[in-house]
Amino acid sequence: MKQRTIAKPVESVGIGLHKGKPVHLRLEPLEAGSGIVFYREDLGVSIPLRPEYVVDTQMATVIGKDGANVSTIEHFLSAVYAYGIDNMRVILDDAEMPIMDGSAASFCMMLDEAGMAEQNAGKEILRIRKAVTVRSGEKYVSLKPSETASFDFLIRFEHPVIAEQHRRFIFSKSAFVQEISRARTFGFLKEVQYLRSKNLALGGSLENAIVLDDTKVLNPEGLRFEDEFVRHKILDAMGDMKLLGRPILGAYEAFAGSHGLNHQLTVALLADESAYEIVTLQVEESAEFARSFA
Repeated sequence: MKQRTIAKPVESVGIGLHKGKPVHLRLEPLEAGSGIVFYREDLGVSIPLRPEYVVDTQMATVIGKDGANVSTIEHFLSAVYAYGIDNMRVILDDAEMPIMDGSAASFCMMLDEAGMAEQNAGKEILRIRKAVTVRSGEKYVSLKPSETASFDFLIRFEHPVIAEQHRRFIFSKSAFVQEISRARTFGFLKEVQYLRSKNLALGGSLENAIVLDDTKVLNPEGLRFEDEFVRHKILDAMGDMKLLGRPILGAYEAFAGSHGLNHQLTVALLADESAYEIVTLQVEESAEFARSFA
C-alpha cells in the first residue's frame, strides 16, 4: 500500500458551532510524508496534527500553535481516518471547523468529491504491541494488540432515551460510511442554555445536533439509528486517534471515554516505545487490514 492524499482541492462553507459564524474550509493535496497540516489563513499559522499541539479537550478537541487555534476537529478527522488519507492541507479562515450536520457525512462527501491519489511512498501504520490504558474513576480508554482494527465503546447515561448503549465497530472505510459517519453529536437542552449564556454553542441547532430534554429527543425527525449516541462516540474516538498520525492496527476500547481521555491515551502510547511499532504496510502481510481502506 502507498500513502494517500486527495486528488484535487475541494472547498465548502459551513457554520462554526460555538461562534455561529460562517467558516470557509478548503482541502488541498500535500506531498508524501507531510502528514495532516491545518492552516489558519487569516493568521498565517500552520498547525501540524500531532498530540503535542492539543491545547484543549473540554468541549471538543482543539489544536493550537503560535496563538492560532482550530476547534472541533474530531468529526472531520474521523472521515480523514476512514478514507486512509496520510497527507493533506486543511485551510480555514476562523478558529473552528464547520459543524455541518453534526456528523462526518458532509466531510465524507467532500473527500469523495476530491478523490484519492496514491503517492510514491509506503503507507505506515501504528501497530499496538502492548495494552495502554488511561483511567479517570470508572471511565477508561485503552488500546490493545489485535490483528483486527476495531473500536469498542460503552456509554451509560441516566436518560430514558440513551440509557446504556454498546457497540463494537470493525473498521473499514465502507462500514464507516454506512454505520458511523451519519451519527450526530448530541447534547442536553439545559447544557445548551448554559453554553449560550457563556456565548458558546451560538451556531448549534436541531439542524446540527441531537438535542434532548429530560425525557425525549427534541429533533422532529428523531434519530438516524437507535444507538446513534454510541455510534457518535466511536466517530469521535476515531477522529481523536487520527492525532497519532497513522492508522492503528489494534483494538480501541472505552467506557464513557472523552476527548480528554483520548488525548491522554495518545500521549501515553507515544511515551512508551515498547507499546507500539511503526511499520510500512505490506498487503501480503495484512491483506484484510489493507482492504479495509479500499
